[in-house]
Amino acid sequence: MIANIIDNRERPYRWKVVNAVVEAVENDNACEDADQATEPAYASSGYDERRSVSVQAAVEWATAKPEAVTLYLYDDGEGI
Repeated sequence: MIANIIDNRERPYRWKVVNAVVEAVENDNACEDADQATEPAYASSGYDERRSVSVQAAVEWATAKPEAVTLYLYDDGEGI
């Protein structure tokens, strides 16, 4: 389940091929002015990535996670 999306793309109109990362939303608790997540930690390592996927595929993939995650989007070749 996507709790938050952080778009780190320098080319925000590129949607065919991006890199995507998900992290447990609990990692955002330390950020200034963040909503505080109280759900259990992301079940696996708390981190997962997909390279060279579309924005749509990244959103679908992150949405399918059973835990609340933050989805980070990066330009292809960046962020991983």
